[in-house]
Amino acid sequence: MKKRGAIELMVRYLLSVLLALGNLWIFYKIFTPLTVYPVVEILNLFYSGVYLVQGITIGFNGFEVSIIPACVAGSAYYLLTILNLITPMKKEVRLKSLCFLFGAFLLLNIIRIVFFSMLFSSGFAYFELAHKFTWYAISTVMVIAVWFANVRIFNIKEIPAYSDIKKVLGDVKKKRIDKKKK
Repeated sequence: MKKRGAIELMVRYLLSVLLALGNLWIFYKIFTPLTVYPVVEILNLFYSGVYLVQGITIGFNGFEVSIIPACVAGSAYYLLTILNLITPMKKEVRLKSLCFLFGAFLLLNIIRIVFFSMLFSSGFAYFELAHKFTWYAISTVMVIAVWFANVRIFNIKEIPAYSDIKKVLGDVKKKRIDKKKK
């Protein structure tokens, strides 16, 4: 592996660790307003008098719904970021991939929150069951679906982490063989 490739590899993995520091604050700082404001605007299309309290609680139809950190799903954005960073790809593809991952997950998450807000305000009898099922099962499926769509759209052939490990071990083996030949 050339020096530039080794540095790029170390930067990608170091960045994936550093982004987790501070309890993923960067993801929540960025994606909380990007989640809350579109939800407010969409609910405004269906209900009159939609209002926002303290930037995270949405009032409408006589109900208030708080968009808590779990709703924003900062850990899902972090997982998608890690998958992107630990997968070898060209810089341009990486940037486009990250934009797609964030945009697609944000869109799905907004749709999910609007849907459950409407279910809640309509008094849906199985709201808690549907909400918990979505939280435990469907949210994982959403992340997996977004990642695999990303892989397909950007024609990513590498496997996260495995491809890097395989490359490094192959280079180490090649160096040993080259040393023995000398």
